[in-house]
Amino acid sequence: MPKQTREDFLRPNPIERGLNRAFGTLVGLGFGLRHNYLLQVRGRKSGRIYSTPVNLLEIDRQLFLVCPRGRAEWVRNAEANGWVLLKKRRTQKFSVSAVPDGQKAAILKEYLQRFKTTVQRYFPVNAGSPPQAFAPHSARYPVFELRR
Repeated sequence: MPKQTREDFLRPNPIERGLNRAFGTLVGLGFGLRHNYLLQVRGRKSGRIYSTPVNLLEIDRQLFLVCPRGRAEWVRNAEANGWVLLKKRRTQKFSVSAVPDGQKAAILKEYLQRFKTTVQRYFPVNAGSPPQAFAPHSARYPVFELRR
């Protein structure tokens, strides 16, 4: 696998890491909005459980995880494990399956539309754009369908 580059993953700065850690703690305790969860995934090399806050997207009773920063470590760990845990008061285990690039445009459009306040800065396309505008960029954004 090629080395990770800036185009693959936009690393959070120290302030963002601190805010993510604090917000993740609150979400794990049950605070936050309906779509906020603490994602937990086992490290593919260390075996340690890593956590990060995420926005869970539900479309027609299907659940999706999108990583607006690109191929983050949690994405690589989820791919290697085939499962993630989502925590909000209680913890649920989900299997993950990657959505093919050709099927991501409508999901990315919906994700950006619902969570634009916090994720617009990661997208070169504006919220409200048609799905076709997302197609050329879909390979940059990992999307997983979750199953219980």
